[in-house]
Amino acid sequence: MDFSILNSIFETLRLSPPSKLTLLNGQEFTLRHYPPTPPDVDTLILGIDSPEMAAQVRTVLLAVYPGSHKVSAVGKAGVTETSLGEFGGGDLSYPVSLFIPSLGMGTSFEAFAEIVAHLRAPDGCPWDKEQTHQTLRKHLLEESYETLSALDADDIDGMREEFGDLLLQIVLNSYIAYQDNEFTMTEVTRHIYDKIVRRHPHVFGDLKLDGVDGVLQNWEKLKEKERKGKKEDKGILDGIPAALPALSQAQEYQDRAARVGFDWPEIEGVLDKIREEIEEVKTAENPEQVKGELGDLFFVLVNLARWRDVDAESALREANLKFKKRFAYVEKSAKAQGRNLSDMTLEEMDSFWNEAKGLGM
Repeated sequence: MDFSILNSIFETLRLSPPSKLTLLNGQEFTLRHYPPTPPDVDTLILGIDSPEMAAQVRTVLLAVYPGSHKVSAVGKAGVTETSLGEFGGGDLSYPVSLFIPSLGMGTSFEAFAEIVAHLRAPDGCPWDKEQTHQTLRKHLLEESYETLSALDADDIDGMREEFGDLLLQIVLNSYIAYQDNEFTMTEVTRHIYDKIVRRHPHVFGDLKLDGVDGVLQNWEKLKEKERKGKKEDKGILDGIPAALPALSQAQEYQDRAARVGFDWPEIEGVLDKIREEIEEVKTAENPEQVKGELGDLFFVLVNLARWRDVDAESALREANLKFKKRFAYVEKSAKAQGRNLSDMTLEEMDSFWNEAKGLGM
């Protein structure tokens, strides 16, 4: 590398060379979908030699940097100051180099991992230093459900926050594992990286598959091969967590069984089974039978959801939320009349309920 080129670029920019700099070639972005650089470090991309390459560089960088982020294109014609979102759209004289200033502290994964590690350091937080995998389990569960709530509400700000809280749990547990000589965050990342590549030969290899069904069937074949490689006496359903919510667990069981052909050939078979289970609920003679038949009915209703490409867990959560909103409206309406719900007739409460439905709740 001829460092005089770098000195020349920074002289043109009228900047001192930064103490930390990621140096890349524009060709690096040809097959990229995500930037190969931490955004909390200044980045210089050399050899962007065409509008097409500039467009590709811009597209990849926008996965991390905001479109309004100020950048500088340096070429024979001098410096062109622009925003990242507009880079490559003007009359640039190629080739150019692109200087992208850092987004600042706390914008890279490495910076985040550093502050999590600091929490566990001798001068860190007393609470964080005491945590173990088991004590953090409940927090992981809580954060998972809070994330689901944000997803269910289509709350974009909430999703951004809750994904961050989930990331904290993953990084904190991984750092605890490093301190306990179990594994590192690098091993976690490498394991899932290798697994994704291995299980997507239709993306990262030459395998041709027919649509989503073909992908899922091949996925199951690959996992079966992996189980044999590990010499584990486990079946297709054994990898599904026992702690999953019952509806999610049922749908995952059915999904996996269907991928190997254990399924009704047509949806009519599912509908007939629902009718059969309803009749069996009606004829159940004691509480234990009622429980068993209702369980069978729930299970086959989940299968109907699967056939209709509906997530059963999400569907019920949305129904729960809808009930909560409508019933809250009934309570509020009763209070506005100075009445208690317990003093109202079902018809009166139902009238408020229908009002709530009419309001789109």
